[in-house]
Amino acid sequence: MKKLTEIVELLLAWYPSHARDLPWRKDKNPYHVWLSEIMLQQTRVEAVKDYYKRFLEALPTIQDLAQVEEDRLLKLWEGLGYYNRARNLKKAAMTVVNDLDGHFPDTYEGILALAGIGEYTAGAIGSICFDLQTPAVDGNVLRVYTRLMEDASNIDKQSTKKQIREKLVPVYPKGNCGTLTQALMELGATVCLPNGAPKCEECPLRELCLANQNGSWQQYPVRDEKKSRKQEDKTVLILQCGDRVAVRKRPKKGLLSGMWEFPNVEGILAEQQAADVVTQWQAAPEQMKMNCQYTHVFSHVEWRMTAYYLACGRMCESFQWVTLDEMEDEVAIPSAFRPFLQVLKEANGFENISERYVKEEM
Repeated sequence: MKKLTEIVELLLAWYPSHARDLPWRKDKNPYHVWLSEIMLQQTRVEAVKDYYKRFLEALPTIQDLAQVEEDRLLKLWEGLGYYNRARNLKKAAMTVVNDLDGHFPDTYEGILALAGIGEYTAGAIGSICFDLQTPAVDGNVLRVYTRLMEDASNIDKQSTKKQIREKLVPVYPKGNCGTLTQALMELGATVCLPNGAPKCEECPLRELCLANQNGSWQQYPVRDEKKSRKQEDKTVLILQCGDRVAVRKRPKKGLLSGMWEFPNVEGILAEQQAADVVTQWQAAPEQMKMNCQYTHVFSHVEWRMTAYYLACGRMCESFQWVTLDEMEDEVAIPSAFRPFLQVLKEANGFENISERYVKEEM
């Protein structure tokens, strides 16, 4: 406990001059902090900046979020992955607007009760926005703590996160709870690095850190051994009839639920097999323009995709046929399929689309 008490003053002194200038740190509006924390889950900070700005320009208030149509919401989220995060944002916003008279809850329990908000996010919002003594224990904080204390507890276990959270609560200083939360996260993100050697010479906690003293940083944090990803083969059919392209919606449950995709089938097909499938769909394939390959990595599965780009003579009723402009402006295409959209746009003389997508989605 004494060591944890000592780190507070050091972090509060260090943070103001070392904090990155991030758009969601401009105020303590709970909507802004909440949105940023959800976006930052599984996504790099640099990738989030543009999404955050674009999202708030389109939906500046919680009321706007509560009323947005799902297709519009998913288009704003396109490329961030883990699309249920966006759906839960809207669900929680509807709770705030309809059940709480538009007032974001200001207690830890109230925040935690909202859809899609777990203990970490509730802790971050509570401490940053309402100065609550609610530590936000994410991967950065777990890494800092376990190296500081040479704690070999498995951080993938909820019990470990709970224990560390409980140990931090008593040292959270009223009046500076949000600063301490952000200082701990910032230290883990910029100094006590997740990949590669930590910058111990720059760390304000280096004199107190047992891993620094003993040169043991590589041993912490302790985690479960990663499981190998399942591999799946798919054949993607990029079908164009005139100026329109075939898309369809995925099932409402499962991976990328409810998202738009290019038609595809399981397994890797040869060119003639692919043309035969398109014929069965009654899209009248006329010309095989090109084929390409792409592997997309999700958190738990890897899609190995071969794509065939075919000109077709008929817009069959099995699919929705949209223009490329509509795909860019209105249809949310998940990252797994966006490289094929790039192929389409280049083949049709469009400028390159922005590559916002990240590697992993759910």
